[in-house]
Amino acid sequence: MNNCRRPDYDVIVAGAGPAGTSAAIHLATRGARVLLVEAKKFPRPKLCGEFISPECAVHFDRLGVAREMLDSGGAKITETKFYVPSGNGVAMPSEWFQSDGSRVALGLSRAEMDARLLARARAVGVDVLEEAPACGLITEAEIVRGVRLKVGGNEHDYRSFVTIDATGRTRALARRVNGTGSRGRQESKRRASLVAFKAHLENTSLDVNTCEIYFYRGGYGGLSGIEKGLSNLCFIVRGRDVAGKGSDPARAMREIVMSNKRAAHALRNARMRSEWLSVALEDFGRRELIPSEGLMAVGDAASFIDPFTGGGMLMALESGQLAAEAILAWLPRRVREDSAFAALAANYRAGYEAKFGARLRLCEWLRRAAFAPPLFAEAAARALNVSARVRRHIARATRHASLSSDTPT
Repeated sequence: MNNCRRPDYDVIVAGAGPAGTSAAIHLATRGARVLLVEAKKFPRPKLCGEFISPECAVHFDRLGVAREMLDSGGAKITETKFYVPSGNGVAMPSEWFQSDGSRVALGLSRAEMDARLLARARAVGVDVLEEAPACGLITEAEIVRGVRLKVGGNEHDYRSFVTIDATGRTRALARRVNGTGSRGRQESKRRASLVAFKAHLENTSLDVNTCEIYFYRGGYGGLSGIEKGLSNLCFIVRGRDVAGKGSDPARAMREIVMSNKRAAHALRNARMRSEWLSVALEDFGRRELIPSEGLMAVGDAASFIDPFTGGGMLMALESGQLAAEAILAWLPRRVREDSAFAALAANYRAGYEAKFGARLRLCEWLRRAAFAPPLFAEAAARALNVSARVRRHIARATRHASLSSDTPT
C-alpha cells in the first residue's frame, strides 16, 4: 500500500566519515532529500592509517572536493614499503595501484579530510546534525523507517525511506536490529583479540613521500606523513601482548613495533604530538550488507578491510557511491509505486559482490600472510623482491574486482 505522507527524508545516513559523506553527497546532488547525522563534533581525531590511496582522487573529483584535498597540505606519497622484522623491505610505487599511474597517494589526517567532506555535503544541500548520536531505530512491522536521535539532551524521531549505517566498525545501527545490540557487544568483547593504536608524531626518520608498513610478531603497523610535517603512526597488536606491556601504547610501540628493525630506526627520535587513540578490533572481512529491511551498511560497517592493504579509504568512498546509485535507481519507484525494498537490497548486494568480492577474498589470504611467523615473512619478502610484475599484480588486485582485470608489465 502506498503511503500518503512522505517521510521527513528520502535517506538518513548515520556516520559522517568518508563512506557516509560519499553516499550523502552523491544522493543530494541527484535530488534526494538527505539527513546526515554524526555523534561527534567535527573536526575530530579518528583512529585511522590516514593513507589516501591514489584512486581516491577520482572519487574526490566526483564529490567536488578534489581542489580542497589537494590544498590541504597533506603529504604526497609516491611509494609504500613493507618491512619484515629483520628490516628487509618490499617496495610498491603508488602508481601501481591505478591503471594510468597519473596520481600519487596522500597522507592527510581524518580530522582534515572528514571536515572538508562534511563542508561539501552541507554545500550541496545535505541537512547535517552533529553531536546527535543514534539512540534507537524507528521500526514498523520489522521494517526500519528511520532513526531516533539524541539532540541537545532530547530525543527526536526522524523518518526516511532508507537508512544507511555508516558508523564504521561499531555498526551502531545494525546492532540495534531486532534487539541484538547487547548480543553484538558481547560478540565484540569475545572477538576483540586485537587492539589498534594511533598517534601523531614529529621528528621521525621517515621519507615524507613514503608510507612504511612494519610487520612484527602478532601484528603490523604503518607510518606515513600527514599535514604540518607530522607523521601518523597506526599499529595493531594482540590484546594479550599489549596487556603484558601494562596496556601502555607508548611501551607497546617501543617493545613490540620497534622490534622491527626498520621501525626502530624510523621511530627512535620520535616525539608525541597528540594523545594516543585506541580501539579493540573485531574480525576483519564482511558484515551484513542489509541488516534489516530499510537499513543498508556502507564502509567499515559493511566490510572491514585489512589496514595494511591501504584500501580502506577507497572502499569507503566506493561503497558510499555504490549505495547511493542503488538507492537513486530505486527511489523514484518507491515514491510512485511503493516498490519493495527487496529490489534495492538485491541490487546493492549484487553490485557490492561484483566490486568488492574478489578484493576481499584476496585480502583474507594476505591477512594470513601478514600474521604468519617471521620466518615465513622473510621468505615472502625475498620471493616478492624477485619479481616487480608479481608485486604490481598483487597491488592492483587489492583495488580492483579481479586479478584478470589487470595485465601488469
